Amino acid sequence: MFDGEPLVVRAARIARAVAPTVVVIPPDDAIRDVLRGFDVIENPNRDEGMASSIRVGVAAAESDVLLTLCDQPCVTSDHLRALIDARVPIVATGYSGTAGVPAFFAERLRPELLALRGDLGAKRVIEKHGHELMVIPFEAAALDVDTDSAISL
Repeated sequence: MFDGEPLVVRAARIARAVAPTVVVIPPDDAIRDVLRGFDVIENPNRDEGMASSIRVGVAAAESDVLLTLCDQPCVTSDHLRALIDARVPIVATGYSGTAGVPAFFAERLRPELLALRGDLGAKRVIEKHGHELMVIPFEAAALDVDTDSAISL
C-alpha cells in the first residue's frame, strides 16, 4: 500500500493515464482482484525471473513499449509522458547514478526485449544502445519498495 492504494493499482493507473497498459502478474495471483478494470496477463514462467514478465508484457504490446514497475511508487504520469514524448529509440529514467526503468523502447527494439532471459531486466538493452539513449532525470524513481531505503514507507 502507498497513500492508501495497492502499489500495483497505483502503477497501473498512472501508466494507463498516458498509454495503453497491460499488467503482468503471476498465475492465479490474488492480486487480480484489485486489478478489476485493467488488462491483466498472467506470466506462467515467473520463476525464471524478471525477463519472463518483460517478455509477456512486450508480446502483448502492439508497437512501442513503455516498461514501468509497481515498486517505484513516486513515478508520475508526467514523467512517463516525458519518456514517450522524447521520440528517440530508448528513453530511460535517470536516478542514483543509473539509467533504468521506467523506460521507453521504440518498436524496433521489441525483438531484443523478447530475447531477454533470466532475472535481469531491460538494463542490458539500455546499455547496449547507449549511443541512441536519452536519459530523463527523475530522482524520485530511486525510491524502490524492494530496497532498504523504503523501509520507512
